[in-house]
This record gives sequence, structure tokens and C-alpha cells, in this order.
Amino acid sequence: MTQQNNSSPAPTGSGTPESGGKKSGYAVLIAYLVGLSAFGSFVNDMYQPTLPAMTRFFHCSIPMVQMGLAMGMIGLALGQFLLGPVSDKVGRKPVLVGSLLVFCVAAGASVFARNIHFFLLCRFVQGVGAAGAYFLARTIPADLYGGRQLAKVMALVGAINGFAPASAPVLGGIVADHFNWQGVFVALVAFALLLLAFSYWLKETLPPSKRTHGSVWSGFADYGILLHYKPFMIHVLLKGAALGLLFAYISSSPFIFEDHYGFSQTHFGLIMGLNAMFTAAGSMLALKFRLLKQAAFAGAWGLAIAVAIEAAAMFVFDHFLIYELALIPILFFLGMLFTSGNALAMNEGRDKAGTASAILGIGGYMFGAVSSPMVGVGNIMHSSAIVFGVLAAITLIAAYMSRALPAEANQP
Repeated sequence: MTQQNNSSPAPTGSGTPESGGKKSGYAVLIAYLVGLSAFGSFVNDMYQPTLPAMTRFFHCSIPMVQMGLAMGMIGLALGQFLLGPVSDKVGRKPVLVGSLLVFCVAAGASVFARNIHFFLLCRFVQGVGAAGAYFLARTIPADLYGGRQLAKVMALVGAINGFAPASAPVLGGIVADHFNWQGVFVALVAFALLLLAFSYWLKETLPPSKRTHGSVWSGFADYGILLHYKPFMIHVLLKGAALGLLFAYISSSPFIFEDHYGFSQTHFGLIMGLNAMFTAAGSMLALKFRLLKQAAFAGAWGLAIAVAIEAAAMFVFDHFLIYELALIPILFFLGMLFTSGNALAMNEGRDKAGTASAILGIGGYMFGAVSSPMVGVGNIMHSSAIVFGVLAAITLIAAYMSRALPAEANQP
């Protein structure tokens, strides 16, 4: 499973816009990858400000409406599981187009939901549809690059994409204030249609010579190979636990900011947007380390310390400024972990990039699907603090396991 360090651009004919030295093509590729990655953020983040309003609309409990986030994550996990091997067999572009069409249908149907159960079903199908864009944002760079260059591309996409979680709640709050929660899903359909339109110019990045041979179903055997490959799975655990903590924060924040501290939906979106910039900053800082395993280790320790401070504040104090100031380093260190975890895992699994990206995404959404509803059990401040602490501990353990792996020449 060890990969060669393909730090140079893919050769001519591979489909990368940068082939032939065209920097403008590289910029177009980065811009489209940002759009694909941002779409996954918008699917979850844009309707965050509407969660309290939706509990009233559907006459349901907080944990029940938070299941909308969980169902979306389960759909994203299942979608990636199915689409990963399929994309290794048929290529990236057909999977992208088909999955975006599925999302448009499900998101459009959710606008007409009149009970929480139908809405949750729509969210599940939305997750399946959004999975294509989300995991291909990681898969396409792994088709074209390896090693340190792969890390740079992913960090650049991640840092620019920091504007997605920054802008999604802001836009969601503004749209919801004017058009209620249904308007958010109309806007998401428009985003998906925009990605579909621009996919016409996207070149296939997986040439036939590099695709899985045999039937589509034979590609699912790659899951067994990757799941038994220790270095890859350690970094899946690292990224997954960190992403689960982010989703726990996302799921709890509307109720803490709006219901507990009394902010409006628009103000909530602005606060979330400001916070997201620290995640983007952490993502870029990871590249300053000589080895990304060092960045992961430093990020995991920083996260553990910051979460301990935040948990103490959530149990002992009840002041917005204290809560917010403690969040900033948490989000910063999460950014470091996202860049290092993504690049380390994808570098190990880039022989089967579609399947590897699917496992990496599934790992994060499995953590997210469990943690999102758990933060709403009982006192949301206390339950959130406990969930934060458990996930930070798992992240630190994974960082120690990563650090113990033998150093290799291709280590990004």
C-alpha cells in the first residue's frame, strides 16, 4: 500500500488542468474542488440557524430535529460507501453528475415536508446525493498528486473552503429570516445545479488504464484491503474523531447561541462565520511543519488542552464571552487536524483513491452521526462538554498511534 511520492503534476493526458504548465487551469481545478468541498459544508451548515425554528414547525423535540443532521451524515456515509468503488470503476465525472441530480430531487422534495419523519427521509437521500461531490473533492487531488504536493492542494482547498462554513450559516440565517427554513433548501438546489452546469468543463481525472478491472462489485473488495491497512486506518481514526467533534459543535451551537444566549438566526450565522476562519487558519498552519505527522500530534495536544478548558467553562461558568473565547483554539487545532489527517490518509490509500476517500468520509460521518444527537441529551451545555472531551481523547490517542508509525521516504 505504500505510495510513491508523486509531488509533480499529473502527466499529460491524465485530465488535470495544470498539464502543460497552464497555471490558469490549475486555478480552475482548485476553484472547482473548493466548490465541491463547500457543497458538503453547505448541505449541513446552511440550515443550522433554522433548527430551533424547525422544532416549532414540526412540533418535535430538539434531539429529533437534530436527527436531520445525523440522517444527512448517515446518507453521506452510505453514499460514499457505494460511490467510492463505482468511481474507481467508471470514473469520477459520471458519479459526480448522477449524485448531484439525486440531491436536487431530495432537496426539492424536503421543501414540501409537513412532518419530521418525511423531512428526515429527505435528509437521508440528500446525504446520499451530496456524497459524490464531498468525497470527490478529496479523490480528484489524489488522482493527480501525491506526497507533499497532495497535502498542499488539500490544505489550499481546505483553507479557501474555510469560507464555506463561514458563509453558509450567515447565508442560511439571512435566507431563513426572509423565506423560512424552506428557502434554505431551495438555495441548496440552486448550488447543486450550478455545480452540475460547471461539471460540463470538468475533465475526467481517472484514465481508463488506472480504473478497477472486472465488475463494479469486485471493487468493493478494496474495502477489505484498506480496512486492514494499519497506517491508513490510524489516520482515518484521527480525521474521523476530529470531524465528529466539529459536528458536535455544529449540532449544539444553534441551541447554545440562539436559545441559551438569545442571539438571532442572522447573528448566529455571523458568529459561526467568524469562528470558521480560525479553522481555515489552522489548516494552513499545518503545512508549516516539516512532517504532517508532527502537525497532527501538535494539533491533537492543542485540541485536548483547549477542550479541557472549554468543558470546564461549560460546567462552571455561564457567560457567552468565556464560551466563545474557548472555542477559538478548538477550531484552530481542528483545522490543523483536518489538513494533516486528510493528506496522511489519502497518501496511504491513493492506489484506490475513490475507495480510500469513501472510507475516510464514512469514518468522519460515523462519528458525526453519533455525536450530533448526543449533545442534545439533557443539559445541552453539559452533554456537549462531555462529547467534546471524549472525541478529543480519541483524537489524541490516534495522534500517538500515528507518531509511532515508522517513518518512510514518502511521508508528506
